[in-house]
Amino acid sequence: MMTSVDADLIRILADPLRLRIVTLLARETLCTTHLVEETGAKQTNLSNHLRVLREAGVVETEPCGRFTYYRLKPDVIAQLAGQFADLAESARTAAANKRACP
Repeated sequence: MMTSVDADLIRILADPLRLRIVTLLARETLCTTHLVEETGAKQTNLSNHLRVLREAGVVETEPCGRFTYYRLKPDVIAQLAGQFADLAESARTAAANKRACP
């Protein structure tokens, strides 16, 4: 049973704008223009966050003419969710364990 969680991925998703982007991409594939409209972020700021998400393997791109569409990679999110589920299960089974103080 795995009890550690991918700390780098949590750090990446902890940013409010990145989490908003991931939430939006969970609903549909969007281009940068759509994400700017939805988030109100400046295009350069949004592009930097998308680069971080892409490099972390959270999103993938699809060129479409002069636009780039972004799609969430659900397996990455599912893997992270599984790590948290494993952690919760470990906590349930260890609830009765208590280390004695010296």
